Amino acid sequence: MTPNPAATQPRRPDERETRADVLRSPVSKRLPEFVVTECMRAGESLTAVFQRLAAELGAREAEILSLMLYGSLAARDEVDRAMHAALGETQWPITWIEGASCDGAPLAGLQAFAVSGRPVTRVRLGHRIVGSVYEDGGARHCLLGGLGPTAHALGAPAQVQQMFGNLEWALDQAGFELADVVRTWFYNDDILAWYADFNRVRSAHYAGVKWRTGSLPASTGIGARNADGAALAVAAWALRPVDGAARAREVGSPLQCPAPAYGSAFSRAMELDSGGWRRLLVSGTASIFPDGKTAWVGNAKKQVGLTMEVVGAILQARGMTFRDVTRATAYFRDPLCKPHFDAWLAARELRRLPVVPMQSTICRDDLLFEIELDAGVAAS
Repeated sequence: MTPNPAATQPRRPDERETRADVLRSPVSKRLPEFVVTECMRAGESLTAVFQRLAAELGAREAEILSLMLYGSLAARDEVDRAMHAALGETQWPITWIEGASCDGAPLAGLQAFAVSGRPVTRVRLGHRIVGSVYEDGGARHCLLGGLGPTAHALGAPAQVQQMFGNLEWALDQAGFELADVVRTWFYNDDILAWYADFNRVRSAHYAGVKWRTGSLPASTGIGARNADGAALAVAAWALRPVDGAARAREVGSPLQCPAPAYGSAFSRAMELDSGGWRRLLVSGTASIFPDGKTAWVGNAKKQVGLTMEVVGAILQARGMTFRDVTRATAYFRDPLCKPHFDAWLAARELRRLPVVPMQSTICRDDLLFEIELDAGVAAS
């Protein structure tokens, strides 16, 4: 990575502090693995967003493991130029999905998974970098991004099958298997038109997998176009222990039924205990009753409230709170729903949660809001 030297000068603390530092638990400030979350600010350029990322990476002598970009595909060239101006040549996987900002900005936000002080090996398929591998002392981790099918002319279900083939190919190149995957992100174009087919193909593919954890991965399945014009794009996180202490395990939701109960093959959350801390990866979560039915249809405020209550219960079950959150993505069916989320955060003094808010289609036409997040605390 060769960031712009001018962008890597240490920042002065002020009220515009990057969201990577806000609400981060003390343990995550000491650890070499972290996430930088940045959103565009009123009146600033795209380059400024990536310069803040470059400054954070430079200050911590860190490398990007995986980059998620949420923004307008119409602005892709402009965003790419800004990214290269600040960060130099791209040497990491990028998952670029269309996620309109809620305020009209061309970039809703970015999330950079990064690590400092540890060797990083890149995974390539052809000439493209699709993954990064590193060790934290307890386990090997592989973060993959920007993967999808190769033949975009195929029907959507066939593209899902091909996507899984490419995902497994990339994992194999890195020394992992699909059975090692603990977290996935699926971004499906026109999701409402074929979500049942997607779930059918995914479930069939997973049926033959003997998961290392004994459980399905945590996951997000959201409606969004991708930069390649495919039916879907995928990102994933795989973990393989290197000692007897490291492990990953499923965490259930105290307030919701398991997702497979209504045909979705994923776990509500996964906890990774390795390298001195516990990471809780919470799947995309929405306003769903314990019986699997949508709750508070048509009421955005109630849907936001229930969703956050459900996520809060998962965090609490593992001895964490929203102040331990290191990364979050909030998906809104309509930007008019966002004030309800902002009000919920404000009432709990969580205004500066490290979250990217974006417009997107949720996997049910009566869901108005969904959120995913990660949190971390020191291992006991």
